[in-house]
Amino acid sequence: MAVKIRLRRMGAKKNPFYRIVVADSRYPRDGRFIEEIGTYNPLTSPSEIKVDAEKAKQWLTNGAQPTDTVKALLKKEGIL
Repeated sequence: MAVKIRLRRMGAKKNPFYRIVVADSRYPRDGRFIEEIGTYNPLTSPSEIKVDAEKAKQWLTNGAQPTDTVKALLKKEGIL
């Protein structure tokens, strides 16, 4: 099972809000997921990022691969 840490889009049309989730790579973007570890709101200035650092580190040590966007967000938060 290839596990990814990625964004799940929420919110209305032209008003995006994202949840950072751990999901099997075979599931659809907004479909089933294993665990929610944070949120990301790109519309606020500056962007609002909330991540449970302990859960994120645990999933990374267990072999979960973050997507490029999530990797950038985790670096910004100082988790990677």
